[in-house]
This record gives sequence, C-alpha cells and structure tokens, in this order.
Amino acid sequence: MRRNIVWEGADQLRYEIREIVGVARHLESMGIPMTYENIGDPIQKGEEMAPWIRDIVTNLASQSKSYAYTATEGDYKTRDFLADHVNRRGGCQITSDDLVFFNGLGDAVSTLFAFLKREARVIGPSPAYSTLSSAEAAHSGYEHTTYKLDPDNNWMPDLEDLENKVRYNDAIAGILLINPDNPTGAVYPKEVLLEIVDIARRYDLFVLSDETYASIVYPGAETCHLSEVIGEVPGIAMRSISKEYPWPGGRCGWIEIFNRQRDENFDRFIKTLIDAKRLEVCSTSLPQMSIPLVIGDPRYPEHLARRADKFSKRAVEAVDILNTIPGVKVNLPKGAFYLTVLMDKDRVADFRPLPMKPEIAAYLKPFMEGAPRDKQLVYNLLGGAGLCTVPLSGFCSDLPGFRVTLLENDDARRLAIWEKLKDSLSKMLG
Repeated sequence: MRRNIVWEGADQLRYEIREIVGVARHLESMGIPMTYENIGDPIQKGEEMAPWIRDIVTNLASQSKSYAYTATEGDYKTRDFLADHVNRRGGCQITSDDLVFFNGLGDAVSTLFAFLKREARVIGPSPAYSTLSSAEAAHSGYEHTTYKLDPDNNWMPDLEDLENKVRYNDAIAGILLINPDNPTGAVYPKEVLLEIVDIARRYDLFVLSDETYASIVYPGAETCHLSEVIGEVPGIAMRSISKEYPWPGGRCGWIEIFNRQRDENFDRFIKTLIDAKRLEVCSTSLPQMSIPLVIGDPRYPEHLARRADKFSKRAVEAVDILNTIPGVKVNLPKGAFYLTVLMDKDRVADFRPLPMKPEIAAYLKPFMEGAPRDKQLVYNLLGGAGLCTVPLSGFCSDLPGFRVTLLENDDARRLAIWEKLKDSLSKMLG
C-alpha cells in the first residue's frame, strides 16, 4: 500500500493464554488427547452456575426490557446498587455517576489504554496478566513497564523496585495492581495496598486495580478493596461477574472511579472514557440487570464462601503434589484460581525433552525456535504429554515457569492431571 496502515503498537498485542490453544487444537487433530489448563473459564472445566442464579438470568431473559439499550454508563438501578455496595465498605464514597459498564473487562482495558495519552505509562506487576500488559504496551508502542513480584516473599510486590522505577521514570502516570493476583494467586494485605497508594500519592499518580477475583479470597487470607485504602488519590477499580457467578460468557464488567473531581487531568481522562463509550451506545443489558438480583440475594455470600473454600482446598492439593518435583517451587496461593509453577533456571536450560512422534516434533519446531526456554518446555509438555499450560515468559516475566488453573471440577481427573504433570516434569527436570 502507498501508506503504512499498521498501528505502532501492533507487535505488542500478544495473548499467550489463547495463542497456545490454536497449537493445542492442531495437535488434537493429529491424535494427541489434550488437557486444557491454560484459561480461567470455570464453566468449561465443569462448574455449573448455581441453579438459583441461573433462574434469575432465565427470568430476566423472558422480559422484554432485557433486550433494550441501557444508559451509556450502565443500567441506572444496577449502578445505584453497586455504588451503595461500595459505600457500605467504608472508605472512599462514590455515586452511580462513578460507575461505567463495559462488555467485559477486556473491553474496559482496551478502552482505557486506547484513550490514555501515548506518552503516559502505567507500571504493572511482573509476572503480568497478558490482557493488561499487552494493552498498556500497545498503547505506547513499547514493552510494558513492570515492577517485580517476589516469589521468595509469597509474590508480594517489591515496593522498593516499584518506587525506584516510579522515581526515575517521569513517563509513569499510574500504578497497576491485580488483587488477588493473576497469575500467582497472591493476595495483598491492607498494609501493602496502603504503601502502593502512598507511592501514588507522593508521586502524583493514579492507581488502577484489577479486582476481578476480589470475591475469591481463601479462608484465613485478609485483604481489602481499593476503595477502602485509596484516600484522596485518583483511582479506578475494575470488577466483573465473569469469575464470581461464574458467567465468563456474559462479558459484563465495570469500573469504579474514585476521587475523579480531585484532579482536573484525571477527570478529563474519565470524561474521555465515557465519551468513547457513548459512541458505542452502551454495553449488553441483561447481564447488568442481573447484578442487583444476584449480588443482593441473601444466598450470594454463602455462594462466594463455598467457592473460595473449594479453590483453597484444591490449591493445597496441587501444591503438596507439585512441590515434590526436583527443581520446582510453588507458593500456596491465597486467592483466585491459579497456580504459578516456578522451575530452577539451570534445570530449565538443560531440560530433557519428552519423547514424541517425529511429525509432532516437526509441527512444534517453528513455535519453539528462538523462544524463551520456559516456553520451549511448555510446548514440549504440550506435544509430549498433552498438557496445555501457559509459560511465565508470556506474562512479562524472565522467571522460568508456567501457570495452571485450579478449575477442573472432576476430583479424580484433577488428581490425575497433577500426577501427570508431576511425572512429566520429573522426567524433564530430573
């Protein structure tokens, strides 16, 4: 073409969590049975939406109003309900005007970074969640800027690393955190969140908090919402029904905006997000309308507690098995439904490939050539054992490892997965 039409950030749009699926599907067509541990979809792994939640959704689907537009920012009654829900926690108080709905948090993230000034950077954790890191990198055209999560300190943020990077890079305008964290399952105590907010306050930044898994915090772990610690600092919390109901296919997420009026520049940015949403008209109505009925139901707290307890027990089960593998370290997660499996760097560098048919090896070769060593191991695990995981290098990390889920709902099958993973890694790293 006479003009280059390719966007400057195009090369940063990588989502290893789903990219590996295309390879796995092709291997299935070549005769390899595949176990998918790459993506956080509870429904695909056998969890049923609670019948009473399904009944609410079914009843709404029978009502004509569910097929109409909502207000651009979201359904009025739902936003009133959620604003009250936030305010009852204490901390920063908001109104319904401080909530904006999107078609899933992927839509929210895309919109947020698309309309952030290109020179303004948001620093995020490493390991990073791909949707956030890729969107931030793509908006700037450069690699995502990160601060370290410390595997020797239960994946807590390295606050010294964070502050140093903020201090010496004046392009940083915001701090991103994910709590509970994806991919590590770490849950940040209130004191840690307060320190992150204090860094933002001292360097005049905003805080962006992904709270997708805020309702999946394991028994004994303590944390809080951004609204409870944000004080007078500008902030945005991102929430969703995707993992809570769970209804990932509902594509329904929202942002909660804090202290918008305290900073003129931040206020103008939020107005831009709403103006952009207005061009889209609105987000899907029915999932929004279900929120007051589901979250406001007296059965909902027990529903959340039961699921958190379930994933907590599965985490212990997996960690007890995987930590017996030479060269492997797994921290016990305290929230969400993921495990990050760390592997000894030297063992990964010299890992022993699993045997596989020549045609399988030939197919995988282009994907492995020049790839980080943990990605080579993960693709070998894919072809040699039929286990689909996600390399940590796909999460903006130079630590060798991979992420798996705790979602398999069949107890016997889940144990078989851990044992197969143990056997495979023992052969590769031993």
